[in-house]
Amino acid sequence: MYPNMYPNFGFSILQRSVNNKSRLGRILTPHGVVETPAFIFCATKAAIKAVSPCDMKASGTQCILSNTYHLMIQPGSEIVAQLGGLHRFMGWDGPMLTDSGGFQIFSLGHGSVADEIKGRRNKEPRSKSLVKITEEGAVFRSYLDGKQQLLTPERSIEIQRQLGADLIVVLDECTPFHVSKVYTQQSMEMSHRWATRSLNAFMEGESGKQALYGIVQGGIYQDLRAQSCEYINSNPFFGQAIGGSLGADKAQMREVVEFTAAQLNPERPIHLLGIGGIDDIFAGVTMGIDTFDCVHPTRLARHGGALVRPHNLPEGKYADHINLLNGIFRMDNNPIEPDCPCSVCKKYCKGYLHHLLKAKELLAFQLISIHNITFMNRLLLAIRRAIQTNTLESEKKHWVVDSSLKAKTPQDNVLSPEFMDS
Repeated sequence: MYPNMYPNFGFSILQRSVNNKSRLGRILTPHGVVETPAFIFCATKAAIKAVSPCDMKASGTQCILSNTYHLMIQPGSEIVAQLGGLHRFMGWDGPMLTDSGGFQIFSLGHGSVADEIKGRRNKEPRSKSLVKITEEGAVFRSYLDGKQQLLTPERSIEIQRQLGADLIVVLDECTPFHVSKVYTQQSMEMSHRWATRSLNAFMEGESGKQALYGIVQGGIYQDLRAQSCEYINSNPFFGQAIGGSLGADKAQMREVVEFTAAQLNPERPIHLLGIGGIDDIFAGVTMGIDTFDCVHPTRLARHGGALVRPHNLPEGKYADHINLLNGIFRMDNNPIEPDCPCSVCKKYCKGYLHHLLKAKELLAFQLISIHNITFMNRLLLAIRRAIQTNTLESEKKHWVVDSSLKAKTPQDNVLSPEFMDS
């Protein structure tokens, strides 16, 4: 680590597993400690949709993430800064992370982020507002007024400075799966140059209140991933994030993540960008991943999906969630999970939540989101305890449905990826 560069930050590894590469850690920030492995929830526009910061804290949340691209457009980073920075602006007093806007550059230029990064194919075309990507940066049209804006590495760091998150990220171009290796390499090399510019801009205005993560690119190509890891390892980043296209399916994604994580400096925290499936988290943890972020838990909730452990699934259902819009829950007087300690499961039954969804009452989104957030925080707490006792594999059975059974789940009981991305 670089103590002079990050005087108010630290990362310590408390215990390493004897069975795999999982580890217990602790990230120290000016706004508190993040016990790792941890899940970071996405407050894209300085808000967790339908859930207050107080409810986030009460649900056991340690850290949240906001989006540089969206906040630079609305309300503008200058306004956030004048109102005290993100923590005061949104009333969150814990650790925060902001991304750089690079993920959105990819989305603007190539369509659906989730589809490409996670290997899905979306048949519907998406509107594209990216004008061009050059060595200087990315030129795009604002989705609010259509005006052209330029996001450079230096501007991204400036915006993240004004937003004031504890952990910030270099600007990169996130390449899609379908491009050639030549394009992927050229993009990776440009992302390295952008990262150097980001680092220089960060060091020029360094205040001790923020720490910078580098991002590994290279697509699905091991030689490119190795080059990118070497670049990240050789520069004074506080942490390292695994980004870019991770493959065409889960198997390839895990292969890419495992190879990449093994090449990174083990003394720095490792973040996996945009991945948050329950089985993916268990897999990532065994590969040495310390933190994860994804919109999945809260987006799922807004479409009626409640996360549940296998023993709380209806008979004959094999998924990681139940669809509370389903008619089988109309007369169900039981909570989402009888053994869940969240405020929702203590007070409300599935029949009531089903009614709220059918009536299109906004309260449904809040209540199911609170349950899903609590679920994810309970999951990561269980993972940390299992690492401590070297029982991760046995703990997994309490949270992940046997993959051989998932194909048996009727489609009316689960939400499709396309529906969840809407």
